[in-house]
Amino acid sequence: MKKTFRASLLSALVGMGALVSHAATFADDVKWPTRPVQVVVIANPGGDTDFNARMMAKYFNEITGKTMVVTNVAGGGGTLAAEQVKGAAADGNTILFTHPGQLIVNEVAGLTEDSFEVFDIACIAGVDKSTVFVASKQSGVTSMQDLVDKSKANPGSITYGTEMGSFSHIQGLMLEKLTGAKLKMVDGGTVSDRVVGMLGGRLDMGAITYGSVQDYVQGGQMVALGQPNEERNAMLGDVPTLKEQGLDITMDKPYVVAFPKGTDPAIVKKMSDIMQQITQKPAYAEDLKKFKQPVAFYDTEEAKQILAKTRDDFMQFKDELRKAK
Repeated sequence: MKKTFRASLLSALVGMGALVSHAATFADDVKWPTRPVQVVVIANPGGDTDFNARMMAKYFNEITGKTMVVTNVAGGGGTLAAEQVKGAAADGNTILFTHPGQLIVNEVAGLTEDSFEVFDIACIAGVDKSTVFVASKQSGVTSMQDLVDKSKANPGSITYGTEMGSFSHIQGLMLEKLTGAKLKMVDGGTVSDRVVGMLGGRLDMGAITYGSVQDYVQGGQMVALGQPNEERNAMLGDVPTLKEQGLDITMDKPYVVAFPKGTDPAIVKKMSDIMQQITQKPAYAEDLKKFKQPVAFYDTEEAKQILAKTRDDFMQFKDELRKAK
């Protein structure tokens, strides 16, 4: 089962000499913010994207002494939030908090003509390394190899819960492409909807943040099949990587901070600098443990390189995503 797919942030920066060991050079020559900053989040409250946005706002307020307000605008795969920020004044007072599901997958799937370049990218504020491929006990799937064997023997017999055209959809398509597995893709709704669907036996498996399923894995109602990380995220316990199981798949989900196009570059840089300062706070690292997430940060140029590489990687799934629209 030795196949390779790398859509990780580390691989995107290989050869570019871009690492995050540099110190923040705080851009305090620009007078910003001068009033409350609104952060428009593409997701509902309570999930991993919302959590990361709220952690950013918490420490932004602490560092700057100014106010950052989080507003959730879910729907349309993130397009509603993106359109709101895209049409906002480029004065630094409106920020989009997003991830490649909205910035890249929507374009690849044909849901929007906009690329990530319609925004001024400030930075990558964090990276989800808590996602696991997980199966319900009722599915009878016990390992990644078992999943592949069963789906090949009886194509379409295993239901993969996702939000069609989303980041988790890409993860499922990637799994099929590299293993030859034939899954039945089912629109299972939000993460919480998919968890309920798996517990109720309507869905067999999915790619879900570990914090959302940990209790069920530990209680024996679900089986964690593997994590698509370069190395084990120790906060996920004994869940093996896919690489350990002979499937060389790595796939990260970065959280991106972006401004409306035309925002003063000094403001964009200052936001990046503040975010880097946030990631250097021990209390912030402790907070991230609630979502099994290590600290990560990539500045403006690194973030743009990563997003461009991710877009190229995802384009191979364009036809499948557009069929699912």
